[in-house]
Amino acid sequence: MLKRMISCIREYKLPTILTLIFIVGEAIIETFIPFITADLVNGIKGGIEMDTILKTGLLLALMACLSLACGAIAALTCAKASTGFAKNLRKDILHKIQSFSFENIDKFSSSSLVTRMTTDVSNVQMSFMMIIRTAIRSPLMLIFSIVMAYVMGGALATAFVVIIPILGIGLYLVSRKAMPAFRRVFKKYDRLNESIEENVQAMRVVKGFSREDYEKEKFGVAAEDIRNDFTKAERIVALNTPLMNICININMVFVLFIGSKMSIESMGQTVDVGQISAMLTYGMQILMSLMMLSMIYVMLTMSAESIKRICEVLDEEPALKNPENPVFEVKDGSVLFDNVNFKYSLNAKKNALSNININIKSGMTVGIIGGTGSGKSSLVQLISRLYDTTEGSVKVGGIDVKNYDVEALRDAVSVVLQKNVLFSGTIKENLRWGNKNATDEEITEACRLAQADDFVRSFPEGYDTKIEQGGTNVSGGQRQRLCIARALLKKPKILILDDSTSAVDTKTDSLIREGFKKFIPTTTKIIIAQRISSVMDADMIIVMENGYVSAVGTHSQLLSESEIYREVYEQQTNGGDSDE
Repeated sequence: MLKRMISCIREYKLPTILTLIFIVGEAIIETFIPFITADLVNGIKGGIEMDTILKTGLLLALMACLSLACGAIAALTCAKASTGFAKNLRKDILHKIQSFSFENIDKFSSSSLVTRMTTDVSNVQMSFMMIIRTAIRSPLMLIFSIVMAYVMGGALATAFVVIIPILGIGLYLVSRKAMPAFRRVFKKYDRLNESIEENVQAMRVVKGFSREDYEKEKFGVAAEDIRNDFTKAERIVALNTPLMNICININMVFVLFIGSKMSIESMGQTVDVGQISAMLTYGMQILMSLMMLSMIYVMLTMSAESIKRICEVLDEEPALKNPENPVFEVKDGSVLFDNVNFKYSLNAKKNALSNININIKSGMTVGIIGGTGSGKSSLVQLISRLYDTTEGSVKVGGIDVKNYDVEALRDAVSVVLQKNVLFSGTIKENLRWGNKNATDEEITEACRLAQADDFVRSFPEGYDTKIEQGGTNVSGGQRQRLCIARALLKKPKILILDDSTSAVDTKTDSLIREGFKKFIPTTTKIIIAQRISSVMDADMIIVMENGYVSAVGTHSQLLSESEIYREVYEQQTNGGDSDE
């Protein structure tokens, strides 16, 4: 995991190394200042000349300025290194997520991924900053201060032999006790973010059912749970301060009492006022260094859990990979399902699709109908290789989809889902997701074909109208038509509409299908629909039931041969179209 984290430093190696260099310089200077101060105090007591006092004072001022400069430069380089490290880490996580197949994404909830890219990365960034700055400075200050304390105080420094182990063990026990509570918090952050995400996305549903109080209560429980864990952990960590104060006061009493006694008895020969002053300073430095090491231990332990969660994402191997010698060109839009069986997990007891054998010729219009859970969406997801078959093969353009370059395959297949997503930006920017180089004329033509041009032009700003996040400022039917236009701009060899005209009226639906016939005759069109009127003119209609192909044929064939199709048709024509 450490090797993985170190690899994210990359172009920020120089500021990282400079931080370490200036921190070492700062620590060395700070430990020498009490030594020189002690000599100055002893010299003043012995009656040295003013010139010597001024020179020593100037030296101390210069050392203080150098120490301050080293600390300031280290702070700047540390900030640059830590923020750059966090940027690279977030970038690596996002790039990794983008390489995931649906199978990989199914392992992580979206709220968990958000927590890992925000809270967890922030924790790791803080730890990285502490490692290259405080975690270097504190041990150096501890070592240098102990050495200088023995040089200056001799036997008087034996006080640290007792105090350091007491404080070190105490701080370690406090930190160790607080760790379980800190570890529990991260998973609870996932649940808190999930509650926020669901509440925001489903705001209309929440208000429609007047469930605001329920959502507030659910969020309150999650927030209170996190508060309790943090309170417990912080209450334990708060013991660091009184423990530190006790050790500092004990050290001061010991140094002042024993040091004064030794100074008086030896007439300043063994220990003098300067040494006592230096010992107090070194004692403070030693104990503060131990205190900082304790806080570093707490932060690093917290970060270890964050690093583990981040590495779970970074180490996840994409379930779908490009072959060694991929095919980059899709010849045509023909699709062949050859003895296909599929299940979402290898541990699943039941297949989502079983014994699928379908031959779709390029340019055909194919309708797919079936009840909820019949496997319609699962079937079309195999075409663009969003999932891989468990058994059998899917061929596009006569070649197994596993032999294609994944990007080339998906460029040739446009999928429009029922729950379409529009991104923040203008309508024109959203449409150019389909083709970033599309001209205004091509955008307009695609919108005409998708029956979207009229309503877009009705907006005051037309194609420059701003779309809010998620497309909440357009209706469901308008959103679907814009997504169809976006898919058409890819000029795909296969166009898949996964119940993506459910929110438009039957007349508009008919106009869209009529436009497909006239303007994209060579594109294979696969339409998943609940309304038989949406597929009755198709060259082939596939009836799905419980993951099996129940029947295949034209509208007239299925009316006479398929009981399921006939029953649905009669319900919709006799009882009215329930989707209108």
